[in-house]
Amino acid sequence: MIGSDYAAEQRFWQELRRTTQARIGLGRTGDALPTGRVLEFRAAHAAARDAVHMPLGVAELAERITALGLGDVAHVRSRARDRAEYLRRPDLGRVPAASSAGEHHVPHSGAELGFVLADGLSPRALTDHGPAMVAALIDELAPRYSIAAPVIATQARVALGDHIAEFMGVATVVVLIGERPGLSVADSLGIYLTHLPRPGRTDADRNCISNIHPPEGLGYAQAAKVVAGLVSGARMLGRSGVDLKDTSRIDAVDAGEIISIEAGR
Repeated sequence: MIGSDYAAEQRFWQELRRTTQARIGLGRTGDALPTGRVLEFRAAHAAARDAVHMPLGVAELAERITALGLGDVAHVRSRARDRAEYLRRPDLGRVPAASSAGEHHVPHSGAELGFVLADGLSPRALTDHGPAMVAALIDELAPRYSIAAPVIATQARVALGDHIAEFMGVATVVVLIGERPGLSVADSLGIYLTHLPRPGRTDADRNCISNIHPPEGLGYAQAAKVVAGLVSGARMLGRSGVDLKDTSRIDAVDAGEIISIEAGR
């Protein structure tokens, strides 16, 4: 009877584990977790720490992004001098190390869209998913909008993209950034979209697409469709942020009605 109950319990947890990456149904040995579960936790914790501290291979990433055909990739650093200072001082990660576009070699393109690839809290995520995500964005957006040459940003927080967008002269900036690693996922990529970006914009002025890490997370093509819907909506509404909704899963007529309602507020 005891063995039958144990097997039923294991089947129950196995079914639930298929729907989540959360650590559930870990079991116990006496008053502690089983040794295997403890080792799994330590391995996940180590992977998360490694993802935060792993340096971004800027030259290799720039080569892969340049191959996508948008132009030569520039590199901007934040005022955080190293990883330790970046983690201690989030404010330094939000502003560029120098104050002029010339010092960063960022050309003023005047394009409609600009892509910024930021290492964020998981350079690994940008390395693993950045080029494929940019390729999906190009497929979705290039037929409709002009796109500036991308910029790689290191020791970067999201708001650094506003300064870079000002250098680029773009109407909308799309920041791809490594998200904070967790014990389930260490390589999740996020996208932050800001329309009419400028220094001083707040998080309320942005839209976020998170959890991009196929095959378990959001896929590249699906994320690109959401970005395309947000870009279109932001241009109609005249702003991004809390008033802008994701309309990628509804038809164009309904999307236009939603945008019109928001614009009239």
